[in-house]
Amino acid sequence: MPPTVDLAYPFRGRWLVQNSPADRVPSHGTRLFATAYAIDFVPVDERGRSARISLASILRPEPPEAFPGFGRRLTAPAPGVVVAVHDGEPDHEAFRGIPSIRYALTQRQRVAGGWLGLAGNHVVIELRTGEFVAMCHLQRGSVQVSVGQAVAVADEVGRCGNSGNSTEPHVHVQAMDALDVQHANAVPISFQGGLPRNREVVHVP
Repeated sequence: MPPTVDLAYPFRGRWLVQNSPADRVPSHGTRLFATAYAIDFVPVDERGRSARISLASILRPEPPEAFPGFGRRLTAPAPGVVVAVHDGEPDHEAFRGIPSIRYALTQRQRVAGGWLGLAGNHVVIELRTGEFVAMCHLQRGSVQVSVGQAVAVADEVGRCGNSGNSTEPHVHVQAMDALDVQHANAVPISFQGGLPRNREVVHVP
């Protein structure tokens, strides 16, 4: 197994950990597209909720603007150079409750659409150590960096969105050994020396 890449949390505030490699590998249930060690962070409020749950949210899709973390600032998790940027994909409706079941049934179709369909709006940073870190599902029109730009830890790269393969606003972070995602190998990651577990709320002041 390759050495672990240690990252800074790419945000501030409270975020819920989902699909953590601290609990299982591959963390997303697949090794496709170098996602074996990927981790999802969902922005939440002071009560640890991504959005208020109501009968409406259980029965039908919701606009991403209904989630308080939609548009929350995202920052570079390590110093490096931006090597890939994609923006312009729509922030689609969020799916919880019954709608999430219907959304899950179309997962194979999205996988067949390749990396772009899954990642949505994203930024890839080449680290000084040679690995590549991708941040995915960014808000449309929010990307603040361009290819060839050097970034430092805490530089803003975009905003939390709901583009690509996403059931609610969140950021997907993964590391890999090559820029070609279809042929890259996943690289283990940690955050500030540790790895949070599923359902844990991370609070970054």
